Amino acid sequence: MNEQRLIQEQQQRLIQQQRLTQQQMMLVKMLEMPAAEMAEHVNTELNDNPALERVDDADDLPHSDNQLDNDDTAETFDEQNERQERKDALDSALEQLGDNDDEVSPADGYHQGTASAEPAQYEADIPSFYDQLKEQMMELQLTDTERAILEYLIGSLESDGLLHKDISTICDELAIYNNIDVAESEIERMLAILQTFDPAGVGARSLQECLLIQINRREESQTKQLMRRVITQYYRAFTHNQWDKIRQSLQLSDVQAEALRAQLSKLNPKPGVAYDGTANGKWQQITPDIIVETSDDGHISFTFNDGDIPQLCVSREFLDMVDTYKRNKDGLNRNAKEAILFAKEKIDKARGFIRAVEQRRQTLTLVTQAIIDWQRQYFLDGDESDLRPMILKDIATVTGLDISTVSRVANAKYMQTQWGIHPLKFFFSDGYVGSNGKKTSTRRLLVALQELIDKEDKRAPLSDDTLAEKMKELGFPVARRTIAKYRDRLGIPVARLRR
Repeated sequence: MNEQRLIQEQQQRLIQQQRLTQQQMMLVKMLEMPAAEMAEHVNTELNDNPALERVDDADDLPHSDNQLDNDDTAETFDEQNERQERKDALDSALEQLGDNDDEVSPADGYHQGTASAEPAQYEADIPSFYDQLKEQMMELQLTDTERAILEYLIGSLESDGLLHKDISTICDELAIYNNIDVAESEIERMLAILQTFDPAGVGARSLQECLLIQINRREESQTKQLMRRVITQYYRAFTHNQWDKIRQSLQLSDVQAEALRAQLSKLNPKPGVAYDGTANGKWQQITPDIIVETSDDGHISFTFNDGDIPQLCVSREFLDMVDTYKRNKDGLNRNAKEAILFAKEKIDKARGFIRAVEQRRQTLTLVTQAIIDWQRQYFLDGDESDLRPMILKDIATVTGLDISTVSRVANAKYMQTQWGIHPLKFFFSDGYVGSNGKKTSTRRLLVALQELIDKEDKRAPLSDDTLAEKMKELGFPVARRTIAKYRDRLGIPVARLRR
């Protein structure tokens, strides 16, 4: 008897561990979702689980069960019809369980709410650049590891669509943050897949590679061959605008050279600046996940742009069904008891989903507050040079979260401030030790470099060597090669092309 009890206890512990793992996996996926994707995910779960419903669909808040603390959403369909559909789902469960079916066909009528907290000037139905890449990723048949690597590569792209991190760094980060230990060759392989995504040129590691990817997408022609030769064989002349040299080397007439130049000018050096796909070429608008407001007295507050995510609760009908079973266990037939088990399973799943939604919101709150506290001065004055060095580990330490959790929260989400909309990654940057021995954000270096170039005499633009000397005078002792790297990162051409 004791042995049987021990086996039962072990089985219960195993089930609890499995449930915990499933709960964690559910939360991990939710943390990575921006607001629009999260709303769609909630809507799908409402359709799949008849024991989960919106609070505004119920007669009242049932049994003080787990609920989300969100703003009320507008009622979009007839409450009585919805209630009848949930009853039909329970009746269907009783009938189908007689045939050993495990699932109930989801009731119709669970539609996404219409309330929205988004600002009027942004369109919630247009996915972000990162969302578009993730959608293309989901169309591929990948292993879990391949998908994790590809998703990390997408999250590592800068706003221009290029990958400025080297492969060895990404390899180290995957091992540290995501516990994924793979060879650099595997990351190279996944990057090659990313470079097949639209818009053409995304995932390139340099401007040259970005242009070549776009050229290679074209149909074979003499023009394509010439374009490829310019970028591969005469790239330096191309970047220095030396078209006489290119024309002579390729033995082109003036008309041919001008036509080739016109074709090359159509290539996009920043594929991350995407279009929404409409015929009028309208720029993609971004839906912020977090809206930060700063009052005149310096108080900073924030809200989540989650108006399409409804307040959730467990179905009253399902809870009453289980209560009836507890009061009258002996009075139910076999089919009824099996229906009760089905209802309990759906209730447990609904509660787990609600907990995960709550945990996602709590985690986003922790990370958002930590970012605002860390970069408070920027939120007050909007000066990018005031952004302090901040890496994932810093926020993880402040919040008590894992680095991987912070990384997931920061991925593919946007924050609206009074100074503009930025991806959360905008607020993260490594440190740079200046001539004064103090650690400064590399963003301050970039701002200083941008200001130097903005103020230069356009009739005699500053060379990289001169820029390096002037940056040293400002307290940034950096080499000419570093200047070239950051200038390229800012999308600024060489001096000869800035005349």
